[in-house]
Amino acid sequence: MTEETPGFEEKPDVPSGATPDDAEPKAAPQEGAAPAGDGTADAGLVAQLDQVRTALSERTTDLQRLQAEYQNYRRRVERDRITVKEIAIANLLTELLPVLDDIGRAREHGELVGGFKSVAESLETVAAKMGLQQFGKEGEPFDPTIHEALMHSYAPDVTETTCVAILQPGYRIGERTIRPARVAVAEPQPGAQTVKDEGAETADDKESGGPDEG
Repeated sequence: MTEETPGFEEKPDVPSGATPDDAEPKAAPQEGAAPAGDGTADAGLVAQLDQVRTALSERTTDLQRLQAEYQNYRRRVERDRITVKEIAIANLLTELLPVLDDIGRAREHGELVGGFKSVAESLETVAAKMGLQQFGKEGEPFDPTIHEALMHSYAPDVTETTCVAILQPGYRIGERTIRPARVAVAEPQPGAQTVKDEGAETADDKESGGPDEG
């Protein structure tokens, strides 16, 4: 038997071609050290996030523009609907004006009696509910935008062009005139204002003791 040499330990077998350092275990990586390539990954995520934010901002702007266009469209449609309705009502009531004129003349002559009176008043009520308003009164100043002068005269008791007779009443719907009032007008008498002014000056002279003598 072969005797073992005291104090001599057997070493583990080392593969051929391997250095002694390879046989030793490698040191574990230090804690907290960032793996290689993490900085590049973070930059890529930031770039993608910026792209998403840009796309979201663009889509939000598009949505706001579409909402504004839709609101404008709704307002335009509603405005057109009201305009068309007003035009249709105005056309209908314009066709009824001769009938209303006949009712007015019958009332002036005391002929609005019996069943005809009831029907006439019902028609006037319906027309008023649809927005028809009658205008034109004697003594009001002449306004060429709502009055149509069919007769003209002079009068000493007026200080401006005045409606002295309503030959045919005018009608409007809201602010829209569908027929002007046809009237007879009177203007101040020519020279009346001059005479009045001269009379006022004479009265002033008397109060002041007469004109100054040279």
